Amino acid sequence: MGERIKIAVRVIPRSKADRVDVVRAGRLVLRVAAPPEAGAANRAAQALLAAALGLRTADVRLEQGSMSRDKTLSLPRSAQAALAGLYR
Repeated sequence: MGERIKIAVRVIPRSKADRVDVVRAGRLVLRVAAPPEAGAANRAAQALLAAALGLRTADVRLEQGSMSRDKTLSLPRSAQAALAGLYR
């Protein structure tokens, strides 16, 4: 079915609200209200990015960085156009 798009993100947990922020140092910044405990911030980041791109949460996969703020997430190739809109 084709390769997936990998994107670098920085997740900032315990934010006031969930939101997609600016690109900083080549990484898309995702602010989530969830704490960095038991994977809650990771799941919140996946759900936030999925909602921003009009995808199902299951379509956003955590590839690297489960214990770090800097992570690599992957998306289906079909999300490329929507993703480009976030980087503008």
